Amino acid sequence: MSNNIFEKLTHNMTEAIESAVSLALHNKNQEVTPIHFLWALLTNSDSVLNQMFNKMGVDKVAMELDIKSMAEKLPKSSSVTKESIKLSQEFVRTLQNAEGLMAKNGDAYLAVDTYILANLQTPPFSEILPKYINTMDLAKELEAARGGAKIDSQTADETLESLSKYGIDLTKEAAEGKLPPVIGRDEEIARTMQILIRKTKNNPMLLGEPGVGKTALVEGLAQRIHSGDVPTSLQNKRLIALDMSALIAGAKYRGEFEDRLKAVIDEVKENGNIILFIDEIHTIVGAGASEGSMDAANILKPALARGELHTIGATTLKEYRKYFEKDAALQRRFLPISVDEPTVNQSLQILRGIKERLEAHHNVNITDSALVAAAKLSDRY
Repeated sequence: MSNNIFEKLTHNMTEAIESAVSLALHNKNQEVTPIHFLWALLTNSDSVLNQMFNKMGVDKVAMELDIKSMAEKLPKSSSVTKESIKLSQEFVRTLQNAEGLMAKNGDAYLAVDTYILANLQTPPFSEILPKYINTMDLAKELEAARGGAKIDSQTADETLESLSKYGIDLTKEAAEGKLPPVIGRDEEIARTMQILIRKTKNNPMLLGEPGVGKTALVEGLAQRIHSGDVPTSLQNKRLIALDMSALIAGAKYRGEFEDRLKAVIDEVKENGNIILFIDEIHTIVGAGASEGSMDAANILKPALARGELHTIGATTLKEYRKYFEKDAALQRRFLPISVDEPTVNQSLQILRGIKERLEAHHNVNITDSALVAAAKLSDRY
């Protein structure tokens, strides 16, 4: 193993090793072993391995118990400290395996997925993983997530599978029956579809006061895409809600937010079958901007201008005027759709449509007169 391998670790890999050290210290083990490293990856919800396990339906609770029992058998010392603890020879060998694969792949930095792929046939991975997962399938999933990308920076592996990390697939949720029925928004949904199938300026902007049902309208569109009740050019599309707060959260390093957003855009472009929904879209103006870096709006503009990004935005009229009307280049990429507050009759229609779900959830019976009163009183006050 080269002496400078620790300078060539991605931030995720460095953090995983630090977590493994903490677990070894907590367990009073004298050395950090691959067991601790696997344990660290399993307990980090953001790790690529944890995400794969979620995707493949692995029993993570049983696996963690298995790992803990193996860690309990390792030598212990009550006097072990952060200064005295060291990497085991076994762990060093796994890093050597990973370094070899890193060089073979032409990567500049060692990422977590490279480490896992290099050591699937090495204990303890070869002893634990096959009990819970087909390791060949895991290897295929990891390689698919990488998509042939090179790890050319310390944050490059944070952009793998960006859409699944920073987005919610609304069409998938519609297929699984997780979305409530959308009633009384046929006109707005039809207008949204009409804009989406245009050749140019095909990004709808939903404008309305908070709580009028802008997100519900998009969920209604997702349900229609799932059922096939859309124009031919929208059939089999995936409607993904982008979580801007998750995209910005934890971006500690310079340029990290830009890398994340660019990775999302690249994934959308590569797929060619995705419509992005950005709620509170005014937050993209200035989002992630720091000295010497661009905000989200300036990163999105070129892709929107070239028609590589199909986007539905949602915001209030006040925020739209404050942020979008000042940025002509951004404003002209979108076509506004007014989403008004439902009338009393529409509200009553909606309440009657969701009545059964509410009754089942709260285990109560709701009379029609209660629905009528609720619609009238909410309008009055």
